Amino acid sequence: MAVKEYKFTGVSPDGQPVQGSVFAGTKKAAQKKVDDLAERHTFRSRTLEPREIYLYRVRHANGKIMNGEQKAFSAEEIENALEKMGLEVLKVNRKLFSYQRKPPKTDMIMFVRLSANLLREKLPFDEVLNLLVNDVSSSSLKQVIRDLNADLKGGMEAQQAFMKHQHMLGKFTAYMLGIASQTGNMAEIYEATARFLERQNEFKKSIKSSMVTPAITMLVLIAVFIWYVWVIFPETAGLFEGFDITLPPMTRKTLAFSHWMDTNYGWVLLVCTIVTGSIIAFVKSKRGLFLIHKHLIRLPLIGGLLHKLNIEIFCRVFAVLYSGSGDNIPVIRIAAEACGNKYMEYQIKTVTIPMMVAQGAELVKSMEASGVFTSMVLARFRSGAETGNVRDSARQMADYYERETSLKLASTIEVIQTLVAVVITIAIMGLTIISSEIALISPSSEDFMNY
Repeated sequence: MAVKEYKFTGVSPDGQPVQGSVFAGTKKAAQKKVDDLAERHTFRSRTLEPREIYLYRVRHANGKIMNGEQKAFSAEEIENALEKMGLEVLKVNRKLFSYQRKPPKTDMIMFVRLSANLLREKLPFDEVLNLLVNDVSSSSLKQVIRDLNADLKGGMEAQQAFMKHQHMLGKFTAYMLGIASQTGNMAEIYEATARFLERQNEFKKSIKSSMVTPAITMLVLIAVFIWYVWVIFPETAGLFEGFDITLPPMTRKTLAFSHWMDTNYGWVLLVCTIVTGSIIAFVKSKRGLFLIHKHLIRLPLIGGLLHKLNIEIFCRVFAVLYSGSGDNIPVIRIAAEACGNKYMEYQIKTVTIPMMVAQGAELVKSMEASGVFTSMVLARFRSGAETGNVRDSARQMADYYERETSLKLASTIEVIQTLVAVVITIAIMGLTIISSEIALISPSSEDFMNY
């Protein structure tokens, strides 16, 4: 859900004005946050205004007219800012449809990658943002960069500024870029984030590109199979139904299925629509996604591959953020959220973290109790804990699983494509056998005379 910024005003018991801002997905949620603040700090809220996108038209001193858009809490705020810049304001209107799509993955990766490269060249971050805002093609990402630049110049903390846009950048990306300024090595954090996004995007593209052809082939095969059995086959085999002839078993059952479809195709279509809609709704629900992720990593063919990919991401994020001392609970929490598997995230948050916080258990023992880490990972982390190199152990496991999943992905895709080819072959054989059965029907001349 998109998160908006809302500005509120109020008055304290002694008559002093109060103002501030909150972030929420809806105005109702924002009002609840303001009410909580008012109760906690004893003031009475008055107004609540969302930060919207406004379209403006201005005339420069040289007479040139330009159009633009900017986020603000009111049209007056934009007018005042433009007039201070020496521009003649011709028109300012709120944008009626301000829905913004999430930036494409390629634009996101380019933004983070170029930021890492420019930061490595010791460029100031505000200059980096000014350079990149003109290079990205996504209008939504342009707006995010503009907002970031304005918030940072206004004195807002980097983490708060980035987390405002987590619905556009992604929670993990927003968090990583937000804490980069606090680590003292922004380039390293941006580099690690860019590598994570590139790796994630590469894996998804490989899966999609390799599965599109088999998926389309299977859909076409199912459609052709139903069309043949329901429409074409009865046109030929149905000619023998009028005779007093005992039809072969497969032919008889196929014709019965065709007649049943003629009578009930409306109900079949309705049931298929309801089932498809229910499956989509279940997959999109939190509970459904949790159960799917829980059983997905246990599938015989692709489950192990996906599981190791999730562990790879966990280890890489952990290695980037782990400090070696102090409170690393937030690090484990963020790594769990970034791994991409809701079941693993749930186990780590409800088993590993509570054991470390409430019982004071060591990291490896707590990870083992969650039941979502492989024995190799646990052994490597145990060795790292004994030598004081937990961060290096996490990085080594991430690199190892990255190489392993890259090598196994190609072979796994080949196996899947082979299985699809086998299914297609079996389906074609079935159609061939059903069609060939008609040749076994041999009506006598007496059958034709009686007909």
